[in-house]
Formats: sequence, structure tokens, C-alpha cells
Amino acid sequence: MTGIDGADWWRGCVIYQVYPRSFQDTTGDGIGDLPGVTARLPYIASLDVDAIWLSPFFKSPMADMGYDVSDYRDVDPMFGTLEDFDRLVAEAHRLGLKVFIDQVLSHTSDRHPWFRESRADRKNARADWYVWADPKPDGTPPNNWLSVFGGSAWEWDGMRKQYYLHNFLASQPDLNFHNGEVQDALLETVRFWLERGVDGFRVDAVNFHFHDRSLADNPPVPAGKISDVPDTNPYGYQEHLHDKTQPENIGFLKRFRALLDAYGGRAAVGEVGDGDRSLRTVAAYTEGGDKLHMCYTFDLLSPEFSAGHVRHSVEAFETAVAGGWICWAFSNHDVVRHVSRWVRPGGSKQAIAKFSIGLLSALRGSICLYQGEELGFEEADIAFEDLRDPYGIRFWPAFKGRDGCRTPMAWEHSAANAGFTTGKPWLPVPAAHAAQAVDIQRTLPGSVLDHYRDVLAFRGQHPALRNGTIEFLESDSQDVLAFLRKSGNEALLCVFNFSEDPAGFSIPPVVGTVSSLDFPGQEAVLSSGEVQLPGLGVFFGRVD
Repeated sequence: MTGIDGADWWRGCVIYQVYPRSFQDTTGDGIGDLPGVTARLPYIASLDVDAIWLSPFFKSPMADMGYDVSDYRDVDPMFGTLEDFDRLVAEAHRLGLKVFIDQVLSHTSDRHPWFRESRADRKNARADWYVWADPKPDGTPPNNWLSVFGGSAWEWDGMRKQYYLHNFLASQPDLNFHNGEVQDALLETVRFWLERGVDGFRVDAVNFHFHDRSLADNPPVPAGKISDVPDTNPYGYQEHLHDKTQPENIGFLKRFRALLDAYGGRAAVGEVGDGDRSLRTVAAYTEGGDKLHMCYTFDLLSPEFSAGHVRHSVEAFETAVAGGWICWAFSNHDVVRHVSRWVRPGGSKQAIAKFSIGLLSALRGSICLYQGEELGFEEADIAFEDLRDPYGIRFWPAFKGRDGCRTPMAWEHSAANAGFTTGKPWLPVPAAHAAQAVDIQRTLPGSVLDHYRDVLAFRGQHPALRNGTIEFLESDSQDVLAFLRKSGNEALLCVFNFSEDPAGFSIPPVVGTVSSLDFPGQEAVLSSGEVQLPGLGVFFGRVD
């Protein structure tokens, strides 16, 4: 599947997310780096993916693991140098891989030179580059907005004698996108990486760019509304009408897209966390071909594992976002790994891992894999004293944060730290992960890694799976999900049993004649228009 070309290469592509600090360390400091990623690119290419997404590697004080940028145009020394990045891009392209990087535009670090100048006084050249507001007469913050990471979204600054907005950590002040100079400066940082050969951008917190100028209070969440955060966090108690997802963002995204289009063949995927408004936001941000190419939401990054939930999520997207595109994922660096979220008591994690990649490969949209899921990694249990995530430290023990999904890759089962580093790793390497290391699974028939490679190769051989339409079929069992994928002369029937018990599916006569395809590990049996599936079974057939 590698080596894709053309302006629409992103449509239906497979992206592999690399969390650089946990991928491969080459210096012995216990932190992964860009040379380590470069050294492992042949492994990534062997998975039959189309692109990599690199989580932040920019210069940063690392209060939020690089999502607090202090220099948009440089590599943090812990990850290497700009020359290391250039070598990574060159090697990725040689192997036929596109390169996405994480672009954090909504906020910077409080150590960024822009913020240091802005906070100096109220009259300097960048005084209006961040969101500043006077206190209420009693000295309290200007409104009730809350930070995703806990507490008020406003931090007092004694230099300005004002509050500044931070939707995340207090050390991550929000940029003022209402200021055109801020937009110009950010777009120039995007151009910097385009000039270095980057093929795409994952835009972090893309609906957080603008705030309501009036600073109106957010209302409480009405009963039954969906929240994107754990109920241990009061952030979920508000309906976030004024602190994000403002209409002015459309204009900025058009400017962003125009810049990408000027370089040809580039793409962008946006992260949208907007509760039950997410699909409307995705539609607004991706339809028309003049904003983002695609977005992802948190719908399938949730704990819910059922045929009904997947069908509802996909159908809701297809209805709401007729002219846009989505990128589906089951795991990433911000959520509990899906094997742990979805396995039932006493169930097989390996079976869940294999079932999941079959399902993900069949959905209409682009797909994103997160490092380690191809090995069947479960969520790691991290002791409080080993935590590095400020989100988890803030809400411990009710919420343990994101470190459990960010532990290092396991390359060699018998090596120190499973081959990730010769030093002390920044997060522990779980023994269970070392037992699932690449060197064990690489040559083991039927391993999760072997299955991922085979399934992704299967997907690449069928245009209907990459960019075809999707049509759901009714089933007598609530545990069975069935749909058709069609593209040109190819039509495929895809059936999934979410139960650990056997289940059947009667092919509707309107579908026509179906013949079994040689899907990797398929144990389902087709006979006289009936598909019999084992527990967590998958069936792919060709509609003749």
C-alpha cells in the first residue's frame, strides 16, 4: 500500500501514529528521539501503512509532553536536531511513507518569546497576541470558563495585572486568533515545515482556536448531553458554547487550507472534541474542499464496544458530513488502549486486537493506528510515583491520566527495557509488553502483528475498502454488524460478531450472490445464504 501518489492520497489512507519519546531511544537518556524513529521506519513500512504521524517534537519545556511549544521552528534537543528531522523525512519518502506532524496552534508554552513579550505590559507589539482580560471588581476571573486539565481556565498575571486564558495547563496560554497578526505568524510556522517536505498536519485541538469576544459564561450541560471528559473532571459539567468552536475558525481554516494547496499534495486532519456537536463541527470543517481534508472525533475512542454503537457512529457521520471525510481510530496517545477498554472479563485480548483491526480496516474513511496496538498492547498500570502526565497527577486516583497508553515500544523481549533504551526509560516498560515484543511476533504465525500486516495488505488490495461507499444491513442479532462496501465494479459484504458466542447472519436476498474472500484468519462459514460466525468472528465476501 505504500508509495501512494496523487492529490487525494489521503482519502482512505492508513496512518501510523508515532509517539517519539516512547518509540526508540538512540542516546541512552531513556527518551525516544528522531534518529530512533528513522531507524525503525522500515518496520513501520513493513506494516503496509501509507503515512506516519509524529506527535510533537518541537522545542518545549515539556510541561505537557511537547504540546506546550516554545519554538515552532526547531526540534527539542531531547529529540535531536533539524538535520535529524530532514533525514527522517528523506528516509520516510524513500520507503514510500508520507509524513504528518502534530501542529499545536491553539496555544503556546508560557516560555515562548511571544508570550514573554505579551505579558511584559499592555502596550508592547504583542500585547494582544494572547487572550487577556481584566478581573471582576472582586478580583475573581472574568467568567466561569474551566480548563480541561482542572480548575479555572484563567490565570492571574502580576505583570499585566490581568488574567490570561488557558484551556489546558496554566503554562499553555491561549493565542488570540482574533488578531490577524497571530494567524499570519502561525501560518508562517506551517510554511516552515512545508518547505522541509512535510506531507500533512494533524491539527491539535482544532476547534479551540477562537473564543467568544464577549467572554460570556458557559451554561451548565443539559441532562443527557455528551461530554468528552471523565465525570471526575468538572469541565464536563459545562456546555462549552463560548470558549471553543466559534464561527470565526472557518475563515482561519480556509487560510490554512489555501497555504497547503499552494504546495500541492499536502493534507490535514483535525482533532475535534466537541461532545454531541462533534459531527456538526466535522461537517463545518471538512465540507467544501476548502478547509481541512479530514477530522477525527472521539466517538470510537470511547469505552463502548457494540455493533449498535459503531453503526450509530458511522451512520451519524455519513448523514451529517455528506461532503466531508473522517479518520477513524480506536486508540491514540490520549485514551486508554482499546484492547483494555473493550475486552470483557475472562475474554481474550488477542482476539479483541485481531477483531478490531478487521473492523477498522472495513470502515469508510481513513484510519489511524497507534504504536503498539499492532502488538496487542493493553493499557499499562503506572504507579503514582512514576506518573508524568499532569492531567493524571491532577485527578489521581479517580482518573489515572494518559501515561498508561504512552509507555515505550517493545522491540526485543530479552533485551533491557525490551530494546527501547539502554538507560532508564522515562516511563516503565511493562513486563507484559516485553512478552509481546516485535522480535517474538515478527516470525510467529497467527500473532497480532502478523494479523495486522495481513489485514492491512488485504485492505490495500480492495478499492471498495479504501474509498468505497458504505451501506448497513439489518441483522436479527444485536451483536452482529453487517454492511456493504462498494466502489466501481467491486462490492464487498463485511460482517462482524461483537459477541464472544457464535452468531449467524442471514444475507438479505436483495444483496445477491456472495462468495467468501480469503480474509486473514477468517473462520466464518458461508452456506446457503447464511454466515455462521464464531465468537468475535469476521466475514468478508464478494458480492457477485
